[in-house]
Amino acid sequence: MADTIKLLLAEDEAALGLIIKESLETRDFDVVLCEDGVKALEKYQTESPDVLVLDVMMPKKDGFTLAKEIRAVDDTIPIIFLTAKSQTTDVVEGFSIGGNDYLKKPFSMEELIVRVHNLLHRSKLQKQTEVISLGDFTFDFPKQILSYKNENTVQLTHREAHLLFHLIKNKNRVLDRSLILNKLWGTDDFFSARSMDVFITKLRKKLKQDSRIQIINVRGYGYKLTL
Repeated sequence: MADTIKLLLAEDEAALGLIIKESLETRDFDVVLCEDGVKALEKYQTESPDVLVLDVMMPKKDGFTLAKEIRAVDDTIPIIFLTAKSQTTDVVEGFSIGGNDYLKKPFSMEELIVRVHNLLHRSKLQKQTEVISLGDFTFDFPKQILSYKNENTVQLTHREAHLLFHLIKNKNRVLDRSLILNKLWGTDDFFSARSMDVFITKLRKKLKQDSRIQIINVRGYGYKLTL
């Protein structure tokens, strides 16, 4: 991207935070570093960052709590969690409260940078996309809202919205499981695959009012949305 990316980094390990900050700044990022969640929230409100990179385990306010508070007022800014945890439940919780991606420590700077650029690209795409019709539903991708017969509305999480968008764009065709995992999760490992299964189940429940819409599991390949 030609423009400088302002990144808010919340990391309580001072040495690691400084390494990440300096590494990103050599690659033309503008990095605001905070060592706890309280300071990070203050900087979010005053600095207007383009993307957030939040450590999960922090003093005063942990990354999940911080993300919940930010998502209450901002449902579009990309959020990446940094975590030493690898439990599926932790990963799913991070996505369910509005996280867009996660990196397990240790990680490479190149991987972090690629994920930041991918999220910002998807965010730009989201803002440009029009409202989509799907049976008796309308799907406002930019606002992440799913409406049934233009009356009953449901607010989707960022991850649900992007997954549904790709299913719709590939309607009646198999959406390759590995490709979509790498595109939306950044990896096709076991934990990401389990997380994707959870999100598919959530989407099925939200679309059940129109019985014509089905999300079919094509074993060994991926998923197919049919109508």
